[in-house]
Amino acid sequence: MIDEEFLSKIENPIIYKVFLTCNSKLQGYTKILVTISGGSDSDIMLDILEKCRYPHNQIDYVFFDTGIEYQATKDHLKYLENKYKIKIRTVKPKESIPLVVKKYGSPIFSKQISEMLMRLQKHEFDFSDESFENLYNKYPKCKCALKWWTNHHENDSHFNINRKSWLKEFMLLNKPNFKISNKCCEKVKKNLIKSLEKENNYEVSCSGVRKSEGGTRATAYKNCFTKGDIIDAYRPIFFFTNKDKEDYKKLFDIQYSDCYEVYGLRRTGCAGCPFGIHYKEEVEIIEKYEPKLAKAIKNIFSDSYDYQDRFNEFKEEKKKLYPSYLQYLEENNTK
Repeated sequence: MIDEEFLSKIENPIIYKVFLTCNSKLQGYTKILVTISGGSDSDIMLDILEKCRYPHNQIDYVFFDTGIEYQATKDHLKYLENKYKIKIRTVKPKESIPLVVKKYGSPIFSKQISEMLMRLQKHEFDFSDESFENLYNKYPKCKCALKWWTNHHENDSHFNINRKSWLKEFMLLNKPNFKISNKCCEKVKKNLIKSLEKENNYEVSCSGVRKSEGGTRATAYKNCFTKGDIIDAYRPIFFFTNKDKEDYKKLFDIQYSDCYEVYGLRRTGCAGCPFGIHYKEEVEIIEKYEPKLAKAIKNIFSDSYDYQDRFNEFKEEKKKLYPSYLQYLEENNTK
């Protein structure tokens, strides 16, 4: 619970507004679920919630252990518990990341791309370069993924494969010979969150999603709050930019985990996730600071790493021939 004297010291207008909003939101809830990742966004969200919390707030902080977490993250969670005098409960899924990848397939490129490829593989797609109409006749139960593959949506749509330059050209020459899926997040986090919400009758669930992050999670929302039929969703730092985060860190002397402060990682979360565009750099850092973890993730994601490495080499060669992907499409009269 904050007061006017506290607010008067805040010069950043976004931070000021976030405190006003959070103070107002927490006043109306008793049972609150907060998902903690140990990352920088999560740290700032936690600090805001603790500064704004009321005596009647029952806040449950939960960390999901996916099976490939940094030791630095686990150590940081203990630091947060001591700093704020709170308890962060660790919850493990029935199926860890290694098991999910083995059972359903490897994540690759992005959640959307992985989902489309998973659907195509489910129907034993041959990855041929034909029109949507011809392919739909062959695979009548795979409409959505076929539209993606054939760029059937309007130009420059996020739902076309050409949003990922050179990917289709690469896949026509290099059909993936391993299972692909986007089940990781769903199996180890999303399903757990839903179960916790239902079992404990929480009134609101809080997460550290930010709009400026981009990606599927961020673009799914338009603002920081969603009113639900059973449980509401609140994203306290949804409108924070990187600059706002820097200002907040300095203003309140926030200490991030060693993943940032020592290792120099850009992100935390599942170690070595193939969805991250800097996965190679990340793996090299993990090898230096947490070699046992590095060995594990290279084994788990070996298929994804190899395929993406080959794609990146292919893309670089094509860029030497064509100044832009658009030029290539125009010159070859293709979608």
